[in-house]
Amino acid sequence: MEWTFTKMQGAGNDFVVLDGVSQAIDMTPTIAAAIADRHFGIGCDQILLVENPSHPEAHFRYRIFNADGSEVEHCGNGARCFVRFVHQQRLSARNPLLAEICTGLIELREYEDQTVAVAMGQVSFESIQAGFENSGLAQRQQDQETLWQLPVEGKQDLEFAVLSISNPHAVLAVPDNEQADVAGIGAFLESHERFTNRVNVGFMQIKNPHEINLRVYERGVGETLACGTGACAAVVSGIRRGLLRSPVKVHTHGGDLSISWESGRLYLRGPACTVFSGSVKIDELISNNPNLKGK
Repeated sequence: MEWTFTKMQGAGNDFVVLDGVSQAIDMTPTIAAAIADRHFGIGCDQILLVENPSHPEAHFRYRIFNADGSEVEHCGNGARCFVRFVHQQRLSARNPLLAEICTGLIELREYEDQTVAVAMGQVSFESIQAGFENSGLAQRQQDQETLWQLPVEGKQDLEFAVLSISNPHAVLAVPDNEQADVAGIGAFLESHERFTNRVNVGFMQIKNPHEINLRVYERGVGETLACGTGACAAVVSGIRRGLLRSPVKVHTHGGDLSISWESGRLYLRGPACTVFSGSVKIDELISNNPNLKGK
């Protein structure tokens, strides 16, 4: 079983993109984890799979698998790479494109400067949509935003907003995100029992009303160089807190993203680049990975 692939990146968030339209792709968690392994596989934050749509209005179906093999709902940086891949592979010349994700449809448009804008869909502030169990927790209102306070034994309570942009996010405001304990707090919140589907954790440092620094600890991946939905979640939460005004430039370790949120419409714009293309023998990839023996 040999598949062709393209390695891409958007603001340093890197992906292996697979064409499931022109070749038969039967993705499993084990295969996804083998591909994403940076030592024994191709290496990436996530795998993107392009398929024929089931929705009558969509041009393609777009699926996302984390490095641990789990399938997730949405990825803004991946969405930009997805549309450039479709155009570069001549699967379609449509611009904009309508893509089907597991929670609905998203619209994507590529520009001549090789950036892509993504209409990110609806934002939900309901805890149930983010899989967040908030019963018994203290809360504080900051302008329009609800901040939840989670006790941590022996440490100061964590305070964060919870929202969903197809996938769940917790957003913390920090004075300096370079000094923030992203690995420790991120891992703690990501797998906390109050988040039934785990959660992406954003650490937002506000520089001015139109500019932030951001680091994100992603579900099933760990800290990445950038996170598109995480950038959107941070900006939306900052606007609701009365600290930001649209549009907002988001500085990540992988590059800059532009977010606008006005009249309920959320847009993400940023780069998407091809790194290299190749082919991979899946059976050999799995059998040569000692971490996957017996799977």
